[in-house]
Amino acid sequence: MNVIGQRIKKLREEKGITQDSMAIQLDVTQSNYGRLEKDDRRLNVVKLLKIVRILDVNIMYLFNEVLGEDHAQSTGLSNTNKEVYDILIESLRAEIQHLKDEVNFLRVIVRS
Repeated sequence: MNVIGQRIKKLREEKGITQDSMAIQLDVTQSNYGRLEKDDRRLNVVKLLKIVRILDVNIMYLFNEVLGEDHAQSTGLSNTNKEVYDILIESLRAEIQHLKDEVNFLRVIVRS
């Protein structure tokens, strides 16, 4: 279930921001941005931080379950939040590995 993407889309629409505008501000294509709203595994920390800045929203809103006003908020990680947390951690690991690979490639080029 794409909880974060749904919340981003809802906030974007409430603020009257188009997908094109979001894409330009995130430096991605509109179709790439559209896929991001449909599949939160495409999110990485850098994009997520830009999105919360653009939408002027507390990042915790994207991670916490939306509860009715008469419900108390839970302090632990829900299953949904754990899934999102795991997705972000995996995204960071992949990004770190990609950067390591780039550095190693550049070292080989410089030595040549």
